Amino acid sequence: MDITPAVPAGRQIVESYGEGGFRVGGTRYAGSVLVFSERTLAWPVGGVAELDRDSLAPVLAAAEEVEILLLGCGTRIEFVAPEVRQLLRSAGVALEPMDTGAACRTYNVLMAEGRRVAAALIAVE
Repeated sequence: MDITPAVPAGRQIVESYGEGGFRVGGTRYAGSVLVFSERTLAWPVGGVAELDRDSLAPVLAAAEEVEILLLGCGTRIEFVAPEVRQLLRSAGVALEPMDTGAACRTYNVLMAEGRRVAAALIAVE
């Protein structure tokens, strides 16, 4: 039985994660990634403490197409600085931190529902 969510053509889904990277839309990425509905970008972030205006610039630039940013924090959820939350909130983006596995699964479900979602995924081994 196929349990892959029905996703509109051209939309990115996270197919797998682990071993220090991700497979998104048929492409393997080493390291952390930013996943948007129609593109995936390498993201040079190794931990939540590295989040700032520069690291989130691609999300801020795409704020009109993103209502929810799922933050995959690694192997466990971590505290996100209030300044980072405010930065995203001021751009109209809600931040939802969780462990990376949960963020991958949640992203796929929300994408299949047609939500305006993106995922900032920190790689795990």
